[in-house]
Amino acid sequence: MDRAPWNTLLAAFPATPILQTWEWAEVKRPVGWTPHFKTWEADGQIVALALVLERTINLPGMAARLRMHYSPRGPVLKDWAAAPLRARVLADLTAFARQRGAFFLKLDPDVPTGWGEPGAPDHQPNPAGLAWLHELEQGGWRFSGEQVQFRNTVELDLRPDEDSLLAAMKQKTRYNIRLAQKKGVTVRPGGAGDFETLYRMYAETAVRDGFAIRGREYYLHLWQTFLAGGLLTPLLAEVGGEPVAGLLLFHIGDTATYMHGMSRDLHRNLMPTYLLQREGMRVAKMRGCTRYDLWGAPDTFDETDSLAGVYRFKQGLGGRPRLTPGAYDLPLKPRLYWLYSQALPRLMSIWRARGRAQTRQELGG
Repeated sequence: MDRAPWNTLLAAFPATPILQTWEWAEVKRPVGWTPHFKTWEADGQIVALALVLERTINLPGMAARLRMHYSPRGPVLKDWAAAPLRARVLADLTAFARQRGAFFLKLDPDVPTGWGEPGAPDHQPNPAGLAWLHELEQGGWRFSGEQVQFRNTVELDLRPDEDSLLAAMKQKTRYNIRLAQKKGVTVRPGGAGDFETLYRMYAETAVRDGFAIRGREYYLHLWQTFLAGGLLTPLLAEVGGEPVAGLLLFHIGDTATYMHGMSRDLHRNLMPTYLLQREGMRVAKMRGCTRYDLWGAPDTFDETDSLAGVYRFKQGLGGRPRLTPGAYDLPLKPRLYWLYSQALPRLMSIWRARGRAQTRQELGG
């Protein structure tokens, strides 16, 4: 499978996940993942596909290298309501993992179990997503202790015109957009020459807000790969020609995804991040996208969740929660999977601590 045919197939699916692209496979190769591209046909048409990433790992105290499979935001189905297709894809992915000797398989498709906050009057369940969840639980799958991606997200319907999108935002959000414009914040599209600046702002954001990110080379490679594939538009907000915030907008098929955002302490009071999101929506519409994925929402919709503040920001833009089952694991070699699940929290703690220390070092302190 080559890049262009795979991405063309993927772009024809609804709610196109950026993590199933050829470019994502290329980003993960240098960090130890081998990609496999799987497709399913019916009546001469591709009705499902999955990018499956394979990796070998070492567990503490074990000499043997263990193989795992993971399909990020996969599999992808044309019709999630088709129970025979769900069963076929699940069985084939399981058989492939067994054939390759994997000790477990992880899936986290972007199939909604519902929209809106659970228990809210406007909550809308999705029977197809709930059926998928039931089938996993009945089939011996386990809710994963390693949720690599956000379980839930916030999305916007971009089909209305720009005035309607603005009217759907909360009053405070509209005020902040106008404030940024009035105070001289401008937004321009970026290029590869801006990636160093964008990474430095991202590192500053991570240190300020207390979350771990990967190293500089990883992001520069990621952004360059997607830019070269025509699937990324960097946006920079500036005040007097000086960058103060940034947004990396990924796009394929019907979906634009706001995956990475960054800002400096400088001129934060001028609300550049609000204007960036407004411009991001415009770019997405020009790209033909009808869905704007704001990438991440709380697991529990209350003030105790660490994403509560971020969620309020995304709500203000007019976003609506999209709930998914999250990542589920199928232990194919239960004893090895148990050892892995016991070692994982300690390994993740070490990796995050190293990541934060590296980020601070790259910022010069």
